[in-house]
Amino acid sequence: MAAATKRKTSLTLDTDALDGARELGINVSAVAEAALIKAVAEARRKTWLAENADAFAAQSDWHERHGHPLAEIITAPGGSSWKP
Repeated sequence: MAAATKRKTSLTLDTDALDGARELGINVSAVAEAALIKAVAEARRKTWLAENADAFAAQSDWHERHGHPLAEIITAPGGSSWKP
């Protein structure tokens, strides 16, 4: 697996947090990168959900009007084949 391309950047951080991280040997760059990756993924997820909200609503409406197409074979709570 190829290493990710890195780009140097500048951050402005709270001095106490930065000093604490250095005292404890915490890799600030790695922590910032992991937090940024997580934040980007969450923002993309929220954007995707918002962009597709109409499709989700239409699917839900269809299911309410017609029932689930696999209702007869669903083996989960609520399905006709469910046995507790």
